[in-house]
Amino acid sequence: MESVPKLCGCKGIRTCLVCENVSEPRQNTNVQVKKPSTVYVFCQTCKNKAWMNSTNHSDHTDGIGDSVDFPGIVLVEDFVTNDEEESIVLEIDSCPWKDSQSGRKKQDYGPKVNFKKRKVNHRPFTGLPCFSQTLVGRMSTVDQLRDFKIVEQCNLEYVPTRGSAIDPHFDDFWLWGERLVTLNLLSNTVLTFTKPTTSEPHENESVCVDVHLPQRSLVIVYGSARYEWMHAIHREDITARRIAITFRELSTEFCDGGTKADIGSELIEIAYRFNGSAVQ
Repeated sequence: MESVPKLCGCKGIRTCLVCENVSEPRQNTNVQVKKPSTVYVFCQTCKNKAWMNSTNHSDHTDGIGDSVDFPGIVLVEDFVTNDEEESIVLEIDSCPWKDSQSGRKKQDYGPKVNFKKRKVNHRPFTGLPCFSQTLVGRMSTVDQLRDFKIVEQCNLEYVPTRGSAIDPHFDDFWLWGERLVTLNLLSNTVLTFTKPTTSEPHENESVCVDVHLPQRSLVIVYGSARYEWMHAIHREDITARRIAITFRELSTEFCDGGTKADIGSELIEIAYRFNGSAVQ
């Protein structure tokens, strides 16, 4: 019997516009996660606050208005130039993309990891790509990233025609360290933060914080934004092609003094060869 070609990378409950629009959609798929009804917007000028229905600092210069404390975000606008962005995208698109969940495509440069069994396989990892060496050097000039040692780079492509998105989630805590760093290319988008629901009725379930990411900006997520708030990209916030380059560091368990420091040291050495190919 001739096999049916797979239309997308979705599995389990995840879906995209491709598999949602087939004549016989998969069973037991999820309904797209919608944004909560109450939206606060992170203010780059205020740094550690997000304001209700406010996209400009001028809307709340008097400090009056409904706000929430929201530490743990650093946004560096125009981290790369127009010409650099074009060159980076050409480099990325010269390599094959792999279908991923929820309408995304991806390229991975990092170790193979089984998070459930807590196993790390460094063998498929040949290093970060050559073009990233300039980006890594520039990141080291940012105060919050001077000691940031990258061991994984993940390139993700989002496009509206596939309904690309990623549901609210925490990045793994066992292997990946505190700082998550993403370079946002080709279009503006919004990174949405929500707190997981608790045992208290209705607590946090209808509140989110939107962090607006301009094209070519670099965002650093750390502290409570990393550990207490889940992050997501909603389908409605992908209005044009977007490429996100996310860089991750190791947790303390894999750093000097940790129980798996030898593994961490080897991963860092491989990463900084800067001659890697995407893991297939």
